[in-house]
Amino acid sequence: MLTDEREKFISENLGLVHSLANKFRNRGIEYDDLYSAGCLGLVKAVDGFDGELGFKFSTYAVPVILGEIKRLFRESGAVKVSRAMKEKARLAQKQRERLEADLNREPTVNELASALGISEFETAELLNISTPPLSLTGDGGEDTHSLDIPVDSGEDAIQNSIAIKEILLTLDERDRRLIELRYFNGCTQAVTAEKLGLTQVQVSRRERSLLLDMRSKMTG
Repeated sequence: MLTDEREKFISENLGLVHSLANKFRNRGIEYDDLYSAGCLGLVKAVDGFDGELGFKFSTYAVPVILGEIKRLFRESGAVKVSRAMKEKARLAQKQRERLEADLNREPTVNELASALGISEFETAELLNISTPPLSLTGDGGEDTHSLDIPVDSGEDAIQNSIAIKEILLTLDERDRRLIELRYFNGCTQAVTAEKLGLTQVQVSRRERSLLLDMRSKMTG
């Protein structure tokens, strides 16, 4: 991309930075610092984006911008989860496991929220505390649950899920189901293999291949 085109493209997408940075107001870091970190992420996204892959720019840019904003929080030590919230998250996870056993499937957020007697948004918050962040840099091992997009709140989870799920739409049905079971439902490779009618070895190999392909699409 030529310099003038690059600058114009960055300028046209500053609204996206504002929208994402605004979600982190009143969390211990000044808005100007949040915006600056987001702009750095935007520049990285513009430089790394490959339009020929067929994805919208926002699909690629949102997690990159959020990554820089969250890096700022990590480096400043501003992200803290109270002991009380950790305990609520633990209880929510226990209820989730009970529902999964009763329903013989992963409960929806709405079902879990109803069982807990709280809102869907609060339920998402608690699940994000108790669930490891998703990372595309994972090696697909049995205990790996990562797609390289850390999640700190229910709102962020929605933003990040949109980006990941747009990529999932490009996969065939079985591959999409495999990723959903492993990384959105938290199933082990053994359980995933049983649900898909595959062996655990087949799931492990296919998962590794899919993660590498998805990481390539996210990073350009």
